[in-house]
This record gives sequence, structure tokens and C-alpha cells, in this order.
Amino acid sequence: QVQLVESGGGLVQPGGSLRLSCAASGFTSGFGAIGWFRQAPGKEREGVSSFDLRDNKSYYVDSVKGRFTISRDNAKNTLYLQMSSLKPEDTAVYYCAAATNATPRLFIEDMRVRSFDYWGQGTQVTVSS
Repeated sequence: QVQLVESGGGLVQPGGSLRLSCAASGFTSGFGAIGWFRQAPGKEREGVSSFDLRDNKSYYVDSVKGRFTISRDNAKNTLYLQMSSLKPEDTAVYYCAAATNATPRLFIEDMRVRSFDYWGQGTQVTVSS
């Protein structure tokens, strides 16, 4: 059974930084891609960043490019999202997700929510002064 557990969320002032972590367990060898998504109140869940494990390519939504960095520690089976220069509009619940290795690469690049099969419970990030 696959489990994804996020941590690292919290309250931060505009311009500040946070690092989110996602610990994965279970059948992780079946993962083709991993990623971070977020959902703000009243809005649809959107992709923030994804990482295709098959070709080591990473992708970012335009609104976070240059500010967020996705990375992973294979030895720890942990995914990270380093967030810098945070803005109030980054406020949301952040979710870690994984897709199987049968998922088309285009869907990973596009960060299609429905293409990711496994989800964590989410961690709240609030950017406010």
C-alpha cells in the first residue's frame, strides 16, 4: 500500500521561505512521476511542480518558476519542495502526489491532476503578514 505523508507547512510572511517534505512508502518502485499540487479555498486543485522519474525532467507552473524548486532524496524516499519569495497568492493546501510509470509523459509535464494516482493528506501553507 502506497503512503505519501507531507510535512513542513505553516505560516510565513511574504518574501519568506518554506521547505515542504513528502515521505513515500509502499510500492514506490512503480512510480513514474511525483509532484506537488495545491488547492486554495474556492479554487480547483492545480499542479505546482512535477518530476518525471523516467527522464529526470522537472516542470513548474509559470507562477512559481524561479521561486520554487522540486528535489528528491532517493535514499530517504522523500520528495521536497523548496519555496522562496513566497507571496500571499501561494496560500493553499499543498499535496504531494505520485503517478504510475504507465502515465504518459505529456500528462506529467502538464501536471494533470487526474493522471496522478496516489495522494497525500496535504499540508497548509499560509503566506500573510
